Amino acid sequence: MPSPDPAKRRIEVVGAVLVKDGLVLAAQRSQTMSLSGLWEFPGGKIERGESPEQALRRELEEELKCVVEVGEHVETTAHEYDFAVVVLSTYFCTLLSGMPQLVEHSDVAWLRADELTSLPWAPADVPAVARVVQVLSA
Repeated sequence: MPSPDPAKRRIEVVGAVLVKDGLVLAAQRSQTMSLSGLWEFPGGKIERGESPEQALRRELEEELKCVVEVGEHVETTAHEYDFAVVVLSTYFCTLLSGMPQLVEHSDVAWLRADELTSLPWAPADVPAVARVVQVLSA
């Protein structure tokens, strides 16, 4: 796979690998989002002055109405889309309070690690999915 175009705009985003009772949360992108219908680890853009962990906590409160503890880094990948290069950093997270609610996504699913690859994932999330399957199946 060719390396991303360095002249293209870069968008730094974070994603949560939310694990509860041995299951991993996947979120389906809604019709109002780019890449609609594809699945992702929920999260969003890192705002100026935020650490990745702060951004992830904020995004999950906004998008899923739940509070998480951000844990170990999973993977960072860069994927070139037609609109920009998305640099996605994913982290294992633990649910502290609330249950994920649909605010921006069209669906969520709690899946075993061996079920994750059955979904059509957004391209930037694919390397993280492979790493999560590897780590949680060990």
